Amino acid sequence: MLIFHSKASAGHFTPDGHPERVARVAAVLRGLEGVGSQWRESPIADEADILRAHSAAHLARVKSAAPHEGWAQLDGDTFMSEGSLEAALRAVGGACGAVDAVLAGEDGRAFVIARPPGHHAERDRAMGFCLFSTVAIAALRAIHNHGLSRVAVVDFDVHHGNGTQDCLWDEAGVRFISTHQSPLYPGTGEARERGAHRQILNIPLRAGGSSAAMQAAYEGAVFPMLRAYQPQLILISAGFDAHRDDPLGGLGWDTPDYAWVTRGLCAIADQSGAVPVVSCLEGGYDLNALEKCARAHVAAMMGDGDE
Repeated sequence: MLIFHSKASAGHFTPDGHPERVARVAAVLRGLEGVGSQWRESPIADEADILRAHSAAHLARVKSAAPHEGWAQLDGDTFMSEGSLEAALRAVGGACGAVDAVLAGEDGRAFVIARPPGHHAERDRAMGFCLFSTVAIAALRAIHNHGLSRVAVVDFDVHHGNGTQDCLWDEAGVRFISTHQSPLYPGTGEARERGAHRQILNIPLRAGGSSAAMQAAYEGAVFPMLRAYQPQLILISAGFDAHRDDPLGGLGWDTPDYAWVTRGLCAIADQSGAVPVVSCLEGGYDLNALEKCARAHVAAMMGDGDE
């Protein structure tokens, strides 16, 4: 198991009271204490990778917005500090580095402690705490640098990954699957949103749900689609804000639910012929829940029981 991380993620500061805060990384690191994995530094992303998912104008705007002190506000809830650009570039670089490593056979599993998150960043717009669409960029790297033709992206964040969907809308080689609370920010993710090649599956879930409702969605739709698709790589947008204690969602999941869904995804990867799995951190804003869920998720990726 590989874990990609950079101390630069702690250099991305947001205003006091903002839910996407430095303490999130510390919580994940506490959760992963003692995990017997190979830790690697997340490198700076190659701009060529970013430009597969985002316009040159978007990249230029983000780079020019980075302040020398204080904060720059890109939209109502998306901020940059002096260290934010490096943090975001290393989040993307970590995801791309993880894809390279697992496809080179260095390990079958990798987790990227990516901060800021990425799945709300659209092709031409930073939003929802996100600057670059990290997992979409990693998926496109797998296709363009490694010649893959069937990449699956599974997003179980409580919020719909509108940015991932936007960046991959025209990409026939990537199957994007999202379970998310609806209605909820950002207001996208209806089942009728299918992509240019009908390669997108959105499964909206109602607030106040349960473990049974989540498992029914995965056993009834997500897992069968993945088995039929036979992906060559599975990427996970691992948001832990569907947890019952999270302040930004209301799906009512619990820590064992994340272990359950992770084991299910990894089982499909194993059944498909030792297909590699790369997971990238997205949301999760209750620090105690985030710590426990990150540990349960990584333990399940490693095949370590029901932690």
